[in-house]
Amino acid sequence: MSKKFSNLVSAKNLDRALGAVGRSFITLRMGQIGRRNKGTRTLRQPLLAGALALALPAAAQDLYFAQPYASRLHQNPAFAGFLDDASVTLSYRNQFPTLAGTFQTSQLAADYRFEDQHNAVGLLVNHDRTGGLGYTRFEVGGIYAYHTRLTKTLALSGGLRASYGNQRISYGNLVFGDQLSEDGSTSMPTRELIDFKPVNYASVGVGMLLYSENFWVSLAGQHLNQPDIGFQTQASLPLRYELSTGYKHYFVRRTEKQQYREISLTPTVHYVRQGGSERAELGLYGTVTPLTLGLVYRGVPLPGAPKPQQILTAIAGLTVGAFRVGYAYDIGLSALSAELGGAHEISLSLRAFDSLDAAWRRLKRQNYPAPPCPAF
Repeated sequence: MSKKFSNLVSAKNLDRALGAVGRSFITLRMGQIGRRNKGTRTLRQPLLAGALALALPAAAQDLYFAQPYASRLHQNPAFAGFLDDASVTLSYRNQFPTLAGTFQTSQLAADYRFEDQHNAVGLLVNHDRTGGLGYTRFEVGGIYAYHTRLTKTLALSGGLRASYGNQRISYGNLVFGDQLSEDGSTSMPTRELIDFKPVNYASVGVGMLLYSENFWVSLAGQHLNQPDIGFQTQASLPLRYELSTGYKHYFVRRTEKQQYREISLTPTVHYVRQGGSERAELGLYGTVTPLTLGLVYRGVPLPGAPKPQQILTAIAGLTVGAFRVGYAYDIGLSALSAELGGAHEISLSLRAFDSLDAAWRRLKRQNYPAPPCPAF
């Protein structure tokens, strides 16, 4: 089946397809596609892409990043000002490159913690282009977080995120039935009515973060107002609940000549539920400054849920002075996830860092535990 015919649609079914794309994306990103029977033939890429776009019920989806703490503002607004006094991070993810239409996501995240150490603000800009239909979403959001100490060793942060988004569909790569001639070539413009106007929406999210120098617990809820993002039929953006936790064990932790030295091991747990899909991950990070290596297993079975696809994500991060760079690659461990082609993800961060001022910055935060979570 050619790519041309895999994009063959009718205007009557296009709105249904647009809604179905959402459920397809969230199902794929969360790894909830069921396993194929042993006797089933291998699906060709165009057929698989078409099935994903048309066969599933209408719903919507959120972005997914394999480096959850490089994109921590997306996970929980309470992370604003948590790791650094100020930082700017660019992230890019290319998912399922073997499909006719890949999933490409870009994100700009910035945060700043004020000198009083209680208040922090952030900015989050997302751009998502998904699938052969040319479905795109742009979202920009503002973040506020408040940090306070509960005890000598325990601190609490709360955050609020308000976002404005726009999603649209591009028709340039679609082929309608009335454009096809008998030999399969395309010629004249379509006569189908394809008046699907861009959709604007607003979304609100909140989060809480409890932490000490060795552990953290993060709980967040996004899209509390469940905005309508349907093109011609109603399709709400479902609530997203996110829980993550971890514990850092330090083998070495000291500062010599204003140079921080750390050797540590950090197991993590991450759970996300949105709409009818859910995902559970187990991770393990090891840090020997300036290098961080991590492995995250996505595919933990959950009670009452379909058997998920098993995916192992390898993460490598480097911190040098004011710069952080991270890379992640998804390795499919089950048949379908391997066929889809994995994903590449890179993050680049610039943080407030001055070696001459390092001691003073640590003194300003002496009333707060050092952040224990990984930077990637």
